Amino acid sequence: MSNEIKRSVPTDSEVILGILNGSKDVLEKIYKAHFPMILQLVVMNSGTEDDAKDVFQESIIVLYDKVKGGNFELNSKLKTFIYSVCRRLWLKRLSQMSRNSGNIRDYEDIIPVEHDLEKHEERDLQFKQMEASLHRLGEPCKTIIEDFYINSKSMQEICAKFGYTNADNAKNQKYKCLQRLKKLFFQV
Repeated sequence: MSNEIKRSVPTDSEVILGILNGSKDVLEKIYKAHFPMILQLVVMNSGTEDDAKDVFQESIIVLYDKVKGGNFELNSKLKTFIYSVCRRLWLKRLSQMSRNSGNIRDYEDIIPVEHDLEKHEERDLQFKQMEASLHRLGEPCKTIIEDFYINSKSMQEICAKFGYTNADNAKNQKYKCLQRLKKLFFQV
């Protein structure tokens, strides 16, 4: 039964592909998976179920337009993106209606979506720079760094793989590789 529940919530990439392919099924799944949190947000902050439906639909239109526009990169969970957009839309609507806009429960926690996306785009750029630096690093350093930091291999495993006489020698080599990687990363 838990597998059925799990499968009813599409993965973020399934949603993006579903939107690109015009799947109505994926939109229904998004609604079932994420509408309850938006309903709670809106109702707890002076809204009705109809208000929540309107805000949710607007957020899906924003998502749909961004994905179809071809310039959308998901840098957070889709659930977080939808929640952020809905929260901003609801705050905007509250201020337009001059309703208790100062009394919204999680108002202090709001980070404008644009600011949040800027941070994610900057982090993505840094990851791309690190990946490029790692490729320029060469062997055996590239594999040592990947094995230790990405594949979580122990120094003993790395020592055996590369034929170092002991784990300390492998650790020294890893340190030298990190220094080279830092130089390459900050040159980019």
